[in-house]
Amino acid sequence: MSPTDLTACTAVELIEHFRSGTASPVEATEAVLDRIARVDPQLNAFCLVDRERGLAAARESTSRWHRHEPGGPLDGVPTSIKDLILTTGWPTLRGSRTIDPDQPWEVDAPATARLREAGAVLIGKTTTPEFGCKGETNSILTGISRNPWDTSKTTGGSSGGTAAAVAAGLGPLSIGTDGAGSVRIPAAFCGNVGLKPSFGRVPAFPLSPFGTVAHLGPHTMSVADAALMMNVLSRPDPRDWTSLQYEPIDFTDGLDDGVLGLRIAFSPTLGYARHVHPEVAAAVVAAVAELEMAGAIVDAIDPGFADPLEISTGLWFTGAWTLWNTLTPGQQAITDPDFAAQAAIGSGLSSLDVQRLNARRGELGSLMRQFMTHYDLLVTPSVAIPAFEARPTAQEPMTAESMLGWTPFSYPFNLTQQPAITVPCGLTGAGLPIGLQIVGPMFGDAIVLRAARAYEQRRPVLRPVL
Repeated sequence: MSPTDLTACTAVELIEHFRSGTASPVEATEAVLDRIARVDPQLNAFCLVDRERGLAAARESTSRWHRHEPGGPLDGVPTSIKDLILTTGWPTLRGSRTIDPDQPWEVDAPATARLREAGAVLIGKTTTPEFGCKGETNSILTGISRNPWDTSKTTGGSSGGTAAAVAAGLGPLSIGTDGAGSVRIPAAFCGNVGLKPSFGRVPAFPLSPFGTVAHLGPHTMSVADAALMMNVLSRPDPRDWTSLQYEPIDFTDGLDDGVLGLRIAFSPTLGYARHVHPEVAAAVVAAVAELEMAGAIVDAIDPGFADPLEISTGLWFTGAWTLWNTLTPGQQAITDPDFAAQAAIGSGLSSLDVQRLNARRGELGSLMRQFMTHYDLLVTPSVAIPAFEARPTAQEPMTAESMLGWTPFSYPFNLTQQPAITVPCGLTGAGLPIGLQIVGPMFGDAIVLRAARAYEQRRPVLRPVL
């Protein structure tokens, strides 16, 4: 007999049900697909749901579990894929009307391939703004995605569909991308766990047109699930020449070792964030106190760099201009005005401008490598504000400030390529999630997960009521 609500189970819990025989992958997948049918019309988290293929994969998984021969560490777990990531048999439209869905879709991106090899049951694709171009999830193609805690609010972006799906119980695992905060922003706004691993830890193909700021990472409802996903996603793929040399790290090993004795730098503003919402600031201070009570050694200190907003948006706008020039005039005419505006700004940057931005990025990366020799972790708010109103595209003039000024804690660590995770650390008075960001030294993904787990054990993740 299956539990009352399989959609409330984490991946780790589902796997234990499958192992013990108290529930099957078919039952779990049916429960998730039925919940999507009920709930997603309110949220618009999915741009594609494939019930037939999902159930076929679940039946195969159920047979393997009945034989006591699971096919991998995620066998039978319902999982979704952000619609920037190639998936065999399904269109990858990238939130854009410029892409023809009627073409062969015969390639899995590395992340998709690893999930499939691990036995994950792929159920569908989640929404994204066009080409993942902004920190809210709206597009001319798929409309507005909405926050499961309050459907009048944004999910954040660009992995907004992914975050909303996981938070709402529409599958416990999903994969997103993060070029300036696009995993962590929506995870913070929607109240789930979102990890941006060290750059290159999770192979990608094709590489992002936005360059070496772009990471892939898990969205989950528990830190243990994120560690389990990282064991799968970090496996090698020769198509990504920028990926790290593979190390067979078990990210679940030592996950419960706690933070006793770890040196944590706490920077509530990074030295430059001027407008942190008071409820966000208070919740993060309380979360840091929890880490200190758990045995961490905490120093209130800023890393010592100026706001790198100009670097981040300059490189991003250059990527948008590069991508724009792969489109025909007809395609350009039907793009999201926000993406078109980014490309237009990028067109005004010279090669010398870009070289100077990259030089400044290198200085920031070096500064942070040196800073992290003194600390095991850096802790900040995830986003400076709670989720704002959900809205259509092109509601504000495109500037660096309007694009990312409200998320000053996320983009620096794309520039430095360090691992960073967001975990929920409370709710505002209006009932909106607040995120705590934990940043590690480069390649320190395991210690980031360990600290996040230590906090999560003291303050378990809350779930929205839908």
